[in-house]
Formats: sequence, C-alpha cells, structure tokens
Amino acid sequence: MSSHPEVPPSPWAEPFPGPPASVRSSLIRLQEDLRRADDSLVRLLGAWRPDGREVPGQFVEFWEGREAQARRLYELEYGARTSLMGFQSGANTVAPVPSTLAAPEDVTPEEEEEAEEARDADAEPPWRKDGNPHAAYRVVVDRAFLTEPAALRALDERLAAGHQVRVVDQPLIKLLIADEETAMVQLEAGRSMVLGPPLVRLAVELFESVWQRSRPYLREDGDLDPTDRRLLQLMLSGLTDAATAHQLGTSPRTVQRRLRALMDAASVSSRVQLGWYAMRNNWV
Repeated sequence: MSSHPEVPPSPWAEPFPGPPASVRSSLIRLQEDLRRADDSLVRLLGAWRPDGREVPGQFVEFWEGREAQARRLYELEYGARTSLMGFQSGANTVAPVPSTLAAPEDVTPEEEEEAEEARDADAEPPWRKDGNPHAAYRVVVDRAFLTEPAALRALDERLAAGHQVRVVDQPLIKLLIADEETAMVQLEAGRSMVLGPPLVRLAVELFESVWQRSRPYLREDGDLDPTDRRLLQLMLSGLTDAATAHQLGTSPRTVQRRLRALMDAASVSSRVQLGWYAMRNNWV
C-alpha cells in the first residue's frame, strides 16, 4: 500500500475544526435511542413463549442448535421472492463469514471441480452461496462484523452483486427479514425466533429506523481510492490500527502512514477531525 494516496486537494485553507459539541451530543443520543430500541425488541421476543413451545395461530417458531438455525436461515434467504433486509454482527457461529463467500480464495477452480466429482452422488447438494437473484438485498453491518475474518471480502462480494450495504457504530442483533413477511431474530448463540405477521412488523420498523441512520459502506462517487474508503470506514467504526491492518492485509505502520496522508490532504490534525471531514465531503 502506497503511503501517498491520490486524493483530491482540500478546499479548506484553514485546519478543519471538527464537529461542534452540540452535533456530537445529538449523534450520541441517536446511538443510545437505537440501542434501546434494539434491546427492547430482544427482551420482548425473549419473553414470548420462553418455554420454546409453538402455539397455533401465534406465528412464532423457535429454532435451536447451529445446524437447525443455519438451515432455516438458508430457507428464508433463498425462498424470498422480492426483498431481503438484514443486520449482520460479529461472533457468527451459525454462518461464519468465510463460509458464506461465493469463491474462497484458497480453492482453485480445479480443486473445486475435483471436490464436486468426489462428492457422493446420493449426498445432499451443497448450499448455494451466490445470493438470491430474485430478491433486492439491504444489509446493515456493525463494528463487530467488520472485525470478522474475511468481512471486507464478503462485503465486496455483496456490492459486486448489487446489494445495498450500510454501516452503523452501535451493536446490532442478528436479523433477517424476507419479503417483509417473515423475520428471523437470533436471541442468543444457540437459539433463534422466527416471526410471521403481525409480529414481523416490529422487526421491519426496527430495520428501517436503523437504515435511515446508517451510512453507506462504500460510496462509488468521488476520486478517493477504494482502499482509502475502506480504511476510513474501518477507522470510523472504531477498529484499532492492528485490526484495520488485518482486514486490509497490511501492517499497522502502513495504516498509520495512510491515515496521516489523508489527514494532510484534508488539512486536519486529528482522526476525529478526519472522520468528520470524510463524512461531510462524501469520502465515505
């Protein structure tokens, strides 16, 4: 990674002052409101039939165990007809991020063909990883997701497939909504709940509220290098230099040099000011 990024010259002659205290306070309040809404939904769903039994007419299913949750998640995604909306966070034991990649980096086409030939003819066909072509995807990820192995590659695959991807700083629950008719919410690592109408509206309204307050993962407009956009996105999400370097496949020192060059280009003296400048000038 070069230490001299090609960035547009700053239009500001004086050092950028950063966000006013009132704006920072408003952002903090917004984060707290979203976190409370998120926590309230989890508590409500956790209190609904805590014994895990399904009750006819209440449109609630419980799924326990990694394999059962993964299968139901798969059915929802590839059974959707028009739309998929989801939150992605960290600690993905049901669907680890590397396992969702359409084409793992360490597997050649020849190796994939050999594996296909060696597979038992009676075995269940492998699960698809190319996404549902019939559904429009909207996905929001949080800071914890950005620290997951292969997270940036997974997001790049989504963007290449035409998915809309946005980022928030507060923690998210794991959520998938299909066609605004069915929602799957993970209550804890080993247990999820699937909601039908009318309860699914709770999940839809939460998603839309978070979506409106999120920011795009990568903007396509502007002259900033895509690598620098990813770097700024990780910085804004609060990742350490070491975690950022790991995601970008470089060293912490290179991350620091690159950020210093961006700060110089923006005529700012701190990373807080750089983040504010980047958001105000459509760098992210």
